[in-house]
Amino acid sequence: MVEEQIRVLLVDDQELVRTGLAMIIDSQPDMRVVAQAGDGHQALEQAATTTCDIVLMDVRMPRLDGVAATRELLARDPDGPKVLVLTTFDLDEHAFAALRAGASGFLLKDAPAEDVLAAIRTVVAGDAVIAPSTTRRLLQHIAADLPVSGQDEPLAVLTDREREVMVQIAHGATNAEIGERLYLAEPTVKTYVGRILSKLGLRDRVHIVIEAYETGLVRRGEG
Repeated sequence: MVEEQIRVLLVDDQELVRTGLAMIIDSQPDMRVVAQAGDGHQALEQAATTTCDIVLMDVRMPRLDGVAATRELLARDPDGPKVLVLTTFDLDEHAFAALRAGASGFLLKDAPAEDVLAAIRTVVAGDAVIAPSTTRRLLQHIAADLPVSGQDEPLAVLTDREREVMVQIAHGATNAEIGERLYLAEPTVKTYVGRILSKLGLRDRVHIVIEAYETGLVRRGEG
């Protein structure tokens, strides 16, 4: 018996890219493409009429780019589908802008098929290690240019232990690694992660990392 499938909305202005991704995704028993769009406007239209769990969003498109489309999509429904950004360039500042707009990760268009599938599953799961792995490198690369307030008022609601967990997440640690480093059971780490997300009103682990850099809790090159 097949488990409930992950429903994917593909958004890219290149039909060839969409076709290739659709073939990869539809080959899997646990996921399927439910709609496609060629630009940000079409993506918003499709998202409004099609139920999906994740949007693979090209970042550079005509009419409405992926950054603006991501921001609008998540503003309409903060609890709606996750967004995984597609980009041609590693360490793309446009991809980072999409992360700040609410996307949960980014994926290179020439990534191997298994990486594409793993990234989709990881982002939909929500509680796994930041996916794909290059997201953390992108954050670290651009962290030096982030506006750091030097003030951590947003973090005042966190306990000391929650701050320690947040630092570990910002350094790219998995729940298991955090447990080993802080001598905590993995379910306890997961509870702390949930509390951090709830207290700070954040969407997922990627945005914990962004918040950690922006508040100055961690800085580029640490860890």
